[in-house]
Amino acid sequence: MSNDRFIIVGENIHCTRTRLTTGKFVATLPGGRSALTFTHRGAPAALPIPGAVVAGEEWRNGKVRHVAVAVWQGLHGSPGDRAAGVAYLESMAREQEASGAGFLDLNVDEFSMDPAEKLRAVVWLAGVVQGASGLPLSIDSSNPDILKAGLGACDRRRGQPLVNSVSLERASTIAAAAGARVVASAAGATALPETVEERLANVAELMPMLVRHGFARGDIYLDPLVLPVSVNGANGAAVLDAIAALREAYGPEIHFAPGLSNVSFGLPKRALVNQVFAVLCRRRGCDGGIADPLQINDRALDALDPASAPFRLAENLLLGRDEFGMDYIAASRDGTL
Repeated sequence: MSNDRFIIVGENIHCTRTRLTTGKFVATLPGGRSALTFTHRGAPAALPIPGAVVAGEEWRNGKVRHVAVAVWQGLHGSPGDRAAGVAYLESMAREQEASGAGFLDLNVDEFSMDPAEKLRAVVWLAGVVQGASGLPLSIDSSNPDILKAGLGACDRRRGQPLVNSVSLERASTIAAAAGARVVASAAGATALPETVEERLANVAELMPMLVRHGFARGDIYLDPLVLPVSVNGANGAAVLDAIAALREAYGPEIHFAPGLSNVSFGLPKRALVNQVFAVLCRRRGCDGGIADPLQINDRALDALDPASAPFRLAENLLLGRDEFGMDYIAASRDGTL
């Protein structure tokens, strides 16, 4: 393994993230209110869940958007609930920083249908997170107005913020990202790439646009677009080959920020697949990714044993050597993993 630090964009403060309503992070408080449980400054804590959320369809389907609950309570709750919302988000920020994140990603695109409410949310959230962590922020949105508002709330004394992301499909966001670092996706203008060649062609078309807007290579984090191997067994190898080709094409200054956990969608033991994929990406010249830093960090990657049976099973799956993932799934069922 390389001794260079793997730059993780911590992905957890995202308003679409869910908890299971029957899981260990949801409890019933004295008096009957449902709440999210967490640890704040070493002590157990609870974030009450609004009644409207409990009465909603998503709750009936067994899920609750826990980050969105924290943001809503922080903006609209009673004084006690507001404090709990802030504490919840502060804990998430500190936890990711302690695990080795290099940036903290914030996404409020699905927080509300009201554009003004989303602008208010991203500015407020940036303030809360920066009050708890010294890391630079990553503003994650497809909306140029949200990007501008989020970047305007960033304290640049902690480092340049990151915009997640721009692409040929989202060309209008490039101007909004000016003055920041940027995740540059290999997505096409009208379709997602399937092959290495399509990824390289899309990046080659996007790079001059970024240069014209003043982005230096060291401020660009390439996302070769990770797609699940459960959908197509060739998806993992395509990303790995694209990383190697992009590193050769754009040299040592360029960075990478693939969405690492996308590769394991629909599979059992996702953490193992994600970690092995991160190792394989790093071998090909990738220096970072968008991920859960509690799961993917330098310590976790360096602790993996490439000669172990679980590693080899995941590696074969990711390299397309395990047709339909049959060996990996069988190992998951029989306890080998």
